[in-house]
Amino acid sequence: MRNKAWLAVLGWAALALGAPAADITIVKAGGNKVGIDLSGLTAGDAGAALFRKTLENDLDRSGWFKVVAGGAARVSGAARDSGGRLAVRCEVRGAADGRTYLSKTYAEDSGRARRLAHAVADDIVYALKGVRGIASTRIVMVGRRGGRKDLYVCDADGGALVQLTQDGAPCLAPSWSPDAQAIFYTSFYRGFPDVYRIDLVSNRRARVSGFPGLNAGARLSPDGRSLAIILSKDGNPDLYVMQLGSGYLTRLTRTRHAAEASPCWSPDGRQLVFVSDRDGSPQLYLVGAAGGGERRITFRGTQNVAPDWGPNGRIAYSSKRGSFQICLTDANGREAEQLTADGADHEDPSWAPNGRHLVYVKTAGWQSDLYVLDTLGDPEVRLTRLEGNWYSPAWSPR
Repeated sequence: MRNKAWLAVLGWAALALGAPAADITIVKAGGNKVGIDLSGLTAGDAGAALFRKTLENDLDRSGWFKVVAGGAARVSGAARDSGGRLAVRCEVRGAADGRTYLSKTYAEDSGRARRLAHAVADDIVYALKGVRGIASTRIVMVGRRGGRKDLYVCDADGGALVQLTQDGAPCLAPSWSPDAQAIFYTSFYRGFPDVYRIDLVSNRRARVSGFPGLNAGARLSPDGRSLAIILSKDGNPDLYVMQLGSGYLTRLTRTRHAAEASPCWSPDGRQLVFVSDRDGSPQLYLVGAAGGGERRITFRGTQNVAPDWGPNGRIAYSSKRGSFQICLTDANGREAEQLTADGADHEDPSWAPNGRHLVYVKTAGWQSDLYVLDTLGDPEVRLTRLEGNWYSPAWSPR
């Protein structure tokens, strides 16, 4: 543990050097955040200026840093845009011992200045804190604009919004493959609620599940081989696991006069959390990935829905306590920790891959937008600001 460190970011091309990760804590600028002064980083042209601003926002939103004048860490140098290429050299040093924590050259097309800033921010987080950053991750969501619903994807800071589908058909519950190269979701694209897969590399879409009745809630297992899915082909909506290679189905629940929804895998792939109203109201239950061992884990709140099992072992979900609020529990069903408390509805939480940040839907006054919350204490930040209503966010793996 270092008590003080100076951060220097020097802009322009140089030989890339590696350095081991460390965990530097500077008790300054509030709590254990590293205060970073970016005033010495010059960026005169448009591409470089966008890079600098994006880097500042990424570091501030990471939760590990506070961008302040006269901070305990200083950023100096210049980002340079020349001939359509943006070059930045990032160097991270420790002031007390002169150790270099990071020295690396970056280059990218000028039109991808934001992407470059995300990469630099993630490397700075890893160099100083020894944890992987999330600035380079993405978020998929459902957007309703002009009366049409489609899938959209954006950067972790809400920028670079891209429309994935042009169907205008009802769609819901998008989720990512473990390698972040594909998205699964339910769509009425052909008039029925079927599950589709969009390959983000080829931009091709294929139907994965089209059984009679409901096909919904598709979530790929951590090893990428099995798909948890809700099907009503045998009567009530029940939870199944489909082997992607063979299409073989294993039925995990058999609830009469009730319905299952929203399955999510545990980080080790051995269990699933899901929603069932078998006891009269929607609550969270666990089941083994091969079946058996079903048990209820939520008891407070008139409705508990939309679970997401994070890499930290905590399960985020939406609990109706007057309005819907975001809560956390674990596989043991410990007393829930409530994260939100205002009068708006907070729904559909999704963990960032760092197990620290959550994205969710906040609805107030008939307007739904996405917000990001740092569970270690920073206030929520609004993610979507364009016209429309935004739902069902899912944070990508790295």
